[in-house]
Amino acid sequence: MTRENITIYTPRPATIKRIEQMTENEKLFEIALDDNMPLGHNPGQFVEVSIMGIGEAPISISSPPTKTDGFELCVRAVGNVTKAMHAMNVGDKLGIRGPFGNGFNTSMLKGRDLLFICGGLGFAPMRSLINYVLAYRRDYGEVAILYGCKRPCDLLFADEVRRWKSMDGILDHHLTVDEVCEGESWEHDIGVITTLIPKTKFDPETTYALVCGPPVMYRYVIKSLKERGMPDDHIIVSLERRMKCGLGKCGHCQINSTYVCQDGPVFVYSEIKDLQEAL
Repeated sequence: MTRENITIYTPRPATIKRIEQMTENEKLFEIALDDNMPLGHNPGQFVEVSIMGIGEAPISISSPPTKTDGFELCVRAVGNVTKAMHAMNVGDKLGIRGPFGNGFNTSMLKGRDLLFICGGLGFAPMRSLINYVLAYRRDYGEVAILYGCKRPCDLLFADEVRRWKSMDGILDHHLTVDEVCEGESWEHDIGVITTLIPKTKFDPETTYALVCGPPVMYRYVIKSLKERGMPDDHIIVSLERRMKCGLGKCGHCQINSTYVCQDGPVFVYSEIKDLQEAL
């Protein structure tokens, strides 16, 4: 199969190469296309994963474009397709359409300080951009990472997060959880992710904030950033939750004349702040 005869409607055969249990509810799948072609994605894009007889679901890509021998998807078992994926094994086949969507503009971010703000499963697509920035570290300014989840046992990519914390290229690194249950070990902050913003060092005039997380998180994070003086066009958000077909055909993600799967999922806040129901 050549790229010329691949259509956006036809799933490309792919094989599961590796599965890693990340948390009780999330697994990391390493997948390779059977035609041995690279996925060719940008950070922030997504693919449509199809399983014969089950259906199709949009899933954000969590590996950077610099990984060319396959790609990774961090999947939470919440629907028919994702639950079926969790029951699959290494060597099993599935279908891939994409990549789709408007990802992060890595060229626009060059030379800028970057503040990554991730909540819950929103850390998975942001990991793609973080690792891309670290691969081209000299192209970007100072980097700070804020990551929050419900409990310590819900922390995604725990080993990778610990490695980032010890890297010289990361200026600031804060973790927080909503609660710590009896018997759990935790040496970082406790509280919602907005509690990390006041204690993080950044210049709002030179910094771009990149935000991805559950819907309830956005308005509070944006409010906290604006209280620090960050301009609207320096706040970039990803709205993965609203997508379905990936083609702008089903209307599932349509907000007025905006299609999140085509115009997004990544948006500059100044573009959507007056778009009702966007956040």
